[in-house]
Amino acid sequence: MLEQIKETTSFIQKNVNFLPEAGIILGTGLGGLVKEIDIKYSLEYKDIPNFPISTVEGHKGRLIFGILGGKKVVAMQGRFHYYEGYTMQQVTFPVRVMKYLGIKTLLVSNASGGVNPNFEIGDLMVLTDHINLLPNPLIGKNYDEFGARFPDMSVVYDESLISKADEIAKNHNIKLQKGVYVGVTGPSLETPAEYIYFRTIGADTVGMSTVPEIIVAHQMNIPCFAISIITDLGVPGKIVKVTHEDVQKMAEHVEPKMTLIMKELVSGI
Repeated sequence: MLEQIKETTSFIQKNVNFLPEAGIILGTGLGGLVKEIDIKYSLEYKDIPNFPISTVEGHKGRLIFGILGGKKVVAMQGRFHYYEGYTMQQVTFPVRVMKYLGIKTLLVSNASGGVNPNFEIGDLMVLTDHINLLPNPLIGKNYDEFGARFPDMSVVYDESLISKADEIAKNHNIKLQKGVYVGVTGPSLETPAEYIYFRTIGADTVGMSTVPEIIVAHQMNIPCFAISIITDLGVPGKIVKVTHEDVQKMAEHVEPKMTLIMKELVSGI
């Protein structure tokens, strides 16, 4: 895997004369942040050696290099998921490549289902912690270049970035929740009993991404920030039938608020 990462990094560097300061991963229905980026270079995933290809509707499949908030960024317009049939090493491969490209901070977004009864559809939640119910992406051979074999996970989400996001939200009168995200395999949406289980074990929201990327970034000593749009509710009495299209529409509706927070957060890095 190390050779593949270096091969991919070398290819990108030969085709893109750009040194990103921050990496951004955009989730379902959240590709609109790209409109705020002054794009300098763009690479299709299919053209990048060793890169997986995003197969999910709402995930464009481009690696974008440009200026956001006055800072150089590389953004994944579309991510990869375990449920697509990729290994965890493939799902997190781009994060390792971004580290080798030079990023110093990782910002991640996603759409998720709220299980906290105090949440409402359309809320933004900043992740303060997570519960991993996916296979751990660090299983397998470890390379010393990546970091510790057994990385400490007591503080995964950067507290200074969370504080900055708080300040930005207050300045713009944006309601901001905080909580724990539980990562599951999907692709089936959750049953009512599963929603109760997730709430019981300490989750505030549930989704099918983010956790693997964060674990890998944390192992590589990249400060991480993650924000989730609550697109549906898994709260008893509030559960309704939803589709992937419903999730996309709600994410797109709330996205401008998330975009504002992410842009100003990048600007302050």
